[in-house]
Amino acid sequence: MEAEYGEKNTLHIKNMVCNRCIMAVENALCGLGLHPVKTELGTAVIREEITDAVHDAVRAALEPLGFEIIDDRKSRIIEQVKSEIIRLVHYDSGGLKVNLSDWLSSRMHKDYSLLSKVFSEATGTTIEKYFIAQKIEKAKELLAYGELSLNEIADRLGYSSAAYLSAQFKNVTGLTPSHFRKIGENRRKPLDEIL
Repeated sequence: MEAEYGEKNTLHIKNMVCNRCIMAVENALCGLGLHPVKTELGTAVIREEITDAVHDAVRAALEPLGFEIIDDRKSRIIEQVKSEIIRLVHYDSGGLKVNLSDWLSSRMHKDYSLLSKVFSEATGTTIEKYFIAQKIEKAKELLAYGELSLNEIADRLGYSSAAYLSAQFKNVTGLTPSHFRKIGENRRKPLDEIL
């Protein structure tokens, strides 16, 4: 059933970074009388064809919720890279032991050099730095919960050792993981503000 829907039924949406975001977008679409077929980080496929009137109504419904419809190709690529990395780091347990460039290329069906060039030109940072920033944010979350040791966190995030995670954590945050754990969760950032 899903295969019968294509680009004319797909909305690309900026700032969809969590399951609550997916729910909010689905609720907004249903509130407009639309029928979501598949909603995931960064995209929503609806049964109806997206006419100018549907596009404008969806835009008006999503903007007050902090979401934005993405219309140009480069912005779509950037948001899809971000969504795929967020999915990998925050929602795919055990998936972090993959080669990032191969993984992104296969997920997005595009050459990694194109993805890297578009992402770097538009954001001023590399895909790898964005990936590290997301991993450090996930490490902050796990440290704040206090349930896992640093070795367990390093393993979960695909680091070769706790020492390597500690060094990267300090480089990004200016704090050691143990110091961060002491000061707690108030230093975390929303996922859509990480760059």
